[in-house]
Amino acid sequence: MKRSAKLRLILADDHSVLREGLSLIFNALPDLAVVAQASTGEEAFQLFLEHEPDVLILDLQMPGEGGISTIKRLLKKRPGAKILVLTAYDMDEEIYRSMHAGANGYVLKDTPREELINAIRTIASGQRYVGRTAGAKLAGRIGAPELTDRELSVLNCVAAGQANKEIADKLQITEGAVKSHVNSIMKKLGAQSRTDAAMVGLRKGIIRI
Repeated sequence: MKRSAKLRLILADDHSVLREGLSLIFNALPDLAVVAQASTGEEAFQLFLEHEPDVLILDLQMPGEGGISTIKRLLKKRPGAKILVLTAYDMDEEIYRSMHAGANGYVLKDTPREELINAIRTIASGQRYVGRTAGAKLAGRIGAPELTDRELSVLNCVAAGQANKEIADKLQITEGAVKSHVNSIMKKLGAQSRTDAAMVGLRKGIIRI
């Protein structure tokens, strides 16, 4: 079957109004065509395998599987998949984790229409595209110390207001180990206290409560 000369797109976002609006914009252009829409990460994954689009436009926050997990799972199945993250989240960690997972681009939902279209065309051509705001944040995040999975779990507990003993019981580790993780977290985040570490983590998007 001969492929269309148009760039074939899948839109994945849990807001139907946004999907429909973008579909109208893209389908009105001579070189773009939306071939499917998804409201969850799982739907995006399945529809990508079915349609094999040129670009998947993916939100990070959707019901069920999150956007970053979807990126990782899809690239294991289709290493050449081209993915543009389109989201309202401009926090350092979200941008870093998306690009680290293998996304080809990252733009915000308040990006001008012309820039979004340019991002799609750029990614389809095999290049990467990161919006100006996201790019500045990404540059600042690269090279910064990364928290381990255990440290992330501890930081989430700290942000939830749990004491060391509660954290130790929940994670099934010793209180001494919790203290060690907290000290490491504070050092990596440049925080002066547990509360400060939690605030930095929330501000940067490393954790959510």
